[in-house]
Amino acid sequence: MKPASIHQAAQILLDRRHSGEQGDALPASLRPDNLTTAFAIQCELSHIIDQPIAGWKCGMPAADKWVLAPIYAIDVHDANTPTCPVRVRQGQINIEPELAFILAHDLPARAASYTPADVDAAIAETRLALELIDSRYTHPEQLNFHDHFADGLFNQGLLLGPIVDDEAAKQSRQLDIKLCVAGQPELSLDGQHPAGQARLPLYWLAEFLRSQGLGLQAGQAIITGSYAGSPQVPVHTEVEVQFASLGSIKVRFERK
Repeated sequence: MKPASIHQAAQILLDRRHSGEQGDALPASLRPDNLTTAFAIQCELSHIIDQPIAGWKCGMPAADKWVLAPIYAIDVHDANTPTCPVRVRQGQINIEPELAFILAHDLPARAASYTPADVDAAIAETRLALELIDSRYTHPEQLNFHDHFADGLFNQGLLLGPIVDDEAAKQSRQLDIKLCVAGQPELSLDGQHPAGQARLPLYWLAEFLRSQGLGLQAGQAIITGSYAGSPQVPVHTEVEVQFASLGSIKVRFERK
C-alpha cells in the first residue's frame, strides 16, 4: 500500500477515535491485507495523533499475528481519580484485568538483542491494571485480524491501579479474579495468564520493536494479557476488581 493510502486509512481511524463514532470496514483500497501494512497504519496513526505513547498492549505472537498496539497518554487513567471516562456501547464497557509493567528507563532501538534480564532490569514497578476495550468498527466480529491490528487491537485505554509486589506479580501465572458490581452478585473468575508467565510478551515486545528500529521509553506501562477474558460492566456504577491477594481496583466508569 502506498504511503498516501496508509495515511488516509490512519486518518479515518483517528477521526473515529476522536469522535467516538464507529464505522464500517475501511474502504477496500485502504484495508490492510497483511501484517506489515496493518502495522504501518498503526504506526502512522501514532505519528499523526499528536499524543505521546504512554504504554503498550502486547501478547505472544503467532505465525500470522503480531500482538501489539500503542496506548496514548490521553487514554491512560489512574484509579485514584473519582471516575474514569470511557466510550460506552449500550451502557456497558468491557474491561480486561491485567498487570502493567512500568519502565524505569528506555529500551531503545539498538544492534544487540534484548535479553529477558535486560528487560527485567528496566522494570521500575508492577501495577494492577484494567485494559479498556472498544473498537472503531461497527461490526468488529465481521472483520479480520489485520483490520483490528491496524486499529489497535480493540484498545481504548488503560486504567492503572495500585503498585504490587514485583516478585509476587512475576510468579502470578494464576490469579483468581473477583468482580463486584454494586447491586449485582459477585462474579468469581478462574484467572490464568494467556502466556503462562506475565512478562513473556514484554520480552517479545522489546525485541520486536528493536527489530523495527523502534523502542520502549521510561515511564511507559506495558500490559501483556488478560487474566479473565473481557467481562462487561456498567457505567455510572461502583465497580471493584479483586486480583487474588495482590489487591484490587475500585472504579466508577463515566461516559466521555
